[in-house]
Amino acid sequence: MAETLKQRIAGEAKTLGFDAVRFASADAVEGADEALDAFLAEGRHGDMGWLATTAERRKAPHALWPEAKSVIVLGLNYGGTSDPLASLEEKSHGAISIYAQGDDYHDLLKAKLTPLAARVQELTQGDVKIFVDTAPVMEKPLAARAGLGWQGKHTNLVSREFGSWLFIGSIFTTAEIAPDAPEEDHCGACRRCLDICPTHAFTGPYRIDARACISYLTIEHKGHIAQHFRAAMGNRIFGCDDCLAVCPWNKFAQGAREAKLSARGGSDNPPLAELLALDHAAFRARFRGTPIKRTGRDRFLRNVLIAAGNSGDSLLAPLVEARLGDGSPLVRAMAVWALGRLAPRRFHALRDARYSAEPDQAVRNEWMGAAA
Repeated sequence: MAETLKQRIAGEAKTLGFDAVRFASADAVEGADEALDAFLAEGRHGDMGWLATTAERRKAPHALWPEAKSVIVLGLNYGGTSDPLASLEEKSHGAISIYAQGDDYHDLLKAKLTPLAARVQELTQGDVKIFVDTAPVMEKPLAARAGLGWQGKHTNLVSREFGSWLFIGSIFTTAEIAPDAPEEDHCGACRRCLDICPTHAFTGPYRIDARACISYLTIEHKGHIAQHFRAAMGNRIFGCDDCLAVCPWNKFAQGAREAKLSARGGSDNPPLAELLALDHAAFRARFRGTPIKRTGRDRFLRNVLIAAGNSGDSLLAPLVEARLGDGSPLVRAMAVWALGRLAPRRFHALRDARYSAEPDQAVRNEWMGAAA
């Protein structure tokens, strides 16, 4: 029997390293637009203003590209080989989300999507466009509609084959390709992902307030992190895997095949002492080609200092103190907070002189707040 078009495309995708391939129409996903409108109206997107400015284009693939008829949805497994929650016990090390321990997945996905899209164009004679999550595509509802998985109560995609560990990319095409059936929701009564959240970011099943999510706070949030979130962050310095890691469907997951997604040099949980010493040049060199670099050194050091303050490791106090004179108010403020927790006597000895000389009001507030 001759291969069908879908089988040929799926075969090409697997050869390029994709782990899952499904097909959907380019129509709107039922209910997704209403859910997005409610999310934005309630302000749950926080600093992510681009979600609001691109909302209308997100509501359907054909709203983004009117000529699109079909979408090929691709999954790339990034599952690790160890429990990410174990790193939370290493208080003097920074816990980095599994997805950010290797090369930037945006680049990896694009490198695989580009030749696949060319092959789809050749096979169908239709026009094509590729998208990863930097584009205004509601990829998780689209992936669920294509049958790649379903959106779990933690709002992320869950796969029966790969658990909660799939990156998603898509190819829009003007060609008509028969869609696959959607995947059913298999969460049942389970609420492990909701209950484990350290900052209680879930307002209910399938509802998240990004403003309280550690992944948002450590990656997307541009300002100072509110004090009531800091202790709950623990040593999480870039992202948070808690809700993903406890999903029972992970029992079927497997380690990523793509070597570039593995931790560089095995350093998936680097010492805070190493990170506290990073200047801008060292930060760029250390995290070149990773998702962490896009966040920038100042926000990253903000997170590292919170982890240091939570570590209970007084040996980090001199490194924290050295950041009191940093050029970034984000860094200085969290250095104040961390020093107050690690070395209260040293904090009080420095407070008056540092407070008087500090030009930034947010940092001055930390001096007085930590003293209270």
